[in-house]
Amino acid sequence: MRIAAAILVTCAAYGGATAAALRAGAPQDKPKTTWDGVYTDDQAKRGADAYGKSCAPCHAPDLTGLDTAPSLTGGEFNASWNDQTLDDLFERARTTMPADAPGSLTKEQYADIVAFILSKDNFPAGPTELAPENAALKQIKFVVNKP
Repeated sequence: MRIAAAILVTCAAYGGATAAALRAGAPQDKPKTTWDGVYTDDQAKRGADAYGKSCAPCHAPDLTGLDTAPSLTGGEFNASWNDQTLDDLFERARTTMPADAPGSLTKEQYADIVAFILSKDNFPAGPTELAPENAALKQIKFVVNKP
């Protein structure tokens, strides 16, 4: 009986310590950011082609914006998306662009265009393509300053 009581006390103490560590902000899995190589070079190249056909007429070939279409690169663009998720950017593009035919591209094409935009904003490429799924994109933060 004493052994069983000792085991219960040990388990309770261990569980309490673990819970306390979690409440105290013990390190968890670090969320991904735009600095973690979340797209590939090949994906950005496909995005450049899709961008050229569907976005450049309004946002300019160099992403600096034309007329009322805003820039998709530089300080103002980065500041407006900082700390949002890539899903926010993806969904804005998917539901509103191109202006004359919103939602007319495939989800893969929108993800490729986001990858192209990230490449033009000097975020690094990596070994894995940016997924066109909302759940995956919600796990990646647009972060301007390198952590």
